[in-house]
This record gives sequence, C-alpha cells and structure tokens, in this order.
Amino acid sequence: MKPYVFIAKPIPPEVEQMIGEHCRYDIWKEDTISKEELYEKMKDAEGLLTSGTAIDSDLLDHAPKLKVVSNNSVGYDNFNKEMKKRGVVGTHTPYTLDDTVADLAFSLILSSARRVAELDRFVRAGKWGTVEEESLFGMDVHHQTLGIIGMGRIGEQAAKRAKFGFDMDVLYYNRSRKPDAEKVLGVTYADLDTLLKTSDFVLLITPLTDETYHMMGEREFRLMKDTAFFVNISRGKTVDEKALIRALQEGWIKGAGLDVFEKEPVSEDNPLLQLENVTLLPHIGSATAKIRLNMFSQAAQNMIDAVYGRTPKNLTKEFQ
Repeated sequence: MKPYVFIAKPIPPEVEQMIGEHCRYDIWKEDTISKEELYEKMKDAEGLLTSGTAIDSDLLDHAPKLKVVSNNSVGYDNFNKEMKKRGVVGTHTPYTLDDTVADLAFSLILSSARRVAELDRFVRAGKWGTVEEESLFGMDVHHQTLGIIGMGRIGEQAAKRAKFGFDMDVLYYNRSRKPDAEKVLGVTYADLDTLLKTSDFVLLITPLTDETYHMMGEREFRLMKDTAFFVNISRGKTVDEKALIRALQEGWIKGAGLDVFEKEPVSEDNPLLQLENVTLLPHIGSATAKIRLNMFSQAAQNMIDAVYGRTPKNLTKEFQ
C-alpha cells in the first residue's frame, strides 16, 4: 500500500498529481488549518508538506507514524529539536529561489531609496505640482555602500547585483568568512558594528535562530548612519520591531524596506502602516509562479523520498 501523507496547504495541480503517483494523500485547500483539524489529519500520516506549521511536541504526539516534515521554504524555524529525537527528518527548498529573492531585495533597496511607493501614493492623491521638487528627492543607489548581514546563497546573488549592476562597494558580515565570494565578487568582510556604521544600505538575510533573534535592535539601529536604509528579507523576528519603528520615527535611519514582520499578517494598528519612510510587502520574497512551482515540486520530492526510506536531497543541516 502507498504511504499516506498530508499536504497542509494548497499546491499546484501538477505537484498534487506528482504526489498522487507515489502516495495516498489528503490536502487542505485553504490557507490556514486549525490545530484540531491538523492533529486529526496527522494521526496516520508518514509525511507532512507545509510552509510554517509549528512542529512542536504536541503535533508530534498526534503523529506517531510521521517520518518527514517537508517545508516549502528555505527557512525552517518552525522545526523543533524534538523531531530528531523521534526520528522525524526535516527538509526545505534551497537554491531554486536565490535569484528571485535577491531581485526582491533590490526592489526594496531601490524603492526605499527613490521613495517609489511613497511617491506613487503622492501622485495618486493629486499632489503632483503642489510642493517644491526638492522635497521629492531620493538617494542614489549606484556607487554607494551595501552591507549584507548573512552571506549565504541569496546574499551572494544580492552582492553580485550590487557590485556589477550598481557599482556598489559591498561589505558583508557572516558567521564565517567566504574567501571565494571575496575573490570572485570583490566583497569585503567586516564585523557587524563596522558594517552598520559604514553602510548606506543594510540588507538582512540571516536565518532565524536563537542567536539571530532580535539581532537588529536599538543599539544596532543607532549605529547606522542617519542617511542609511534598512532592508529585511530574512524573518521578522530577527528584528526588534519596536526599535525599528522608533528608528524610523525619530530619524536614527532614513528609511526601510520590509518583506517580513514580527507578526504576520501585520496588525491594523501596527505603527509601520502609518510611516511614509518605509516600504512594506506581504512576505513575497519567492512569490513568482515559476519559482513557487519549482519549490513545491522540490518539497514534494523531498517528502516522497523520505517516506520511501530514501535520503532526501535537501535535508536541513540538523539532519545532515
């Protein structure tokens, strides 16, 4: 009999067909599922395909047959150390989205510097011609300094765009130095404080871990230039959002571009929604049809391999 798996979110028909060729499955067709419904679906499941479902002890208690949790994302901060204790492997979908997320990073850099979203609202409100042109000035991106926190694959793609597309100087901070990137891309390693003090744009791409939780807080924002821009495409909880809001309100930094937030979706009373000097996106780093299909296909293959006892290609580092 084919193994049974549960798909906790809508997926493309092509991927559903792919899974059906190898597994019995049930699929949740809505964006969210309650704990009670999830627990019921998991009692016989050997595999789970999800994006951000918290894999905690309670869920694992309700999933005695579970062999694999396959994340349809690069990040896997929803995984729990308890998984390894219980022999449940975790997989993710790296590589396929690197260029697409780097493109989004640069769209936020450009939009923030040139005030694209703000001035779009300005024009739509019929205000063009009502103020002095100087009040609409932005800041150049080319020939400035970009500081990248987290020089993984996406960071290297962002550095390539900065260096060869915009003639920027690129600093990076990472847990370990990347000599190959330094040689090929011409980037320069810097400690975090130096990077923050020196950069005109700070791009955060680090994974969310215990060490990176709130790594950008009041101290870090105060180190940045008051003309600098902060862009976050990592995870919302890598940033102390209250400190960021103060930095934007009180002029510690010039502006920000955000694709991620501490609470998602953003609450209606979040002060960020009232600030003109921040560009906000709804966590769409990899959101193109082509890339999402590739990610779902990769996640499905990871899950299929694991339930059949094969080693998945994209095990997270804790399972390698």
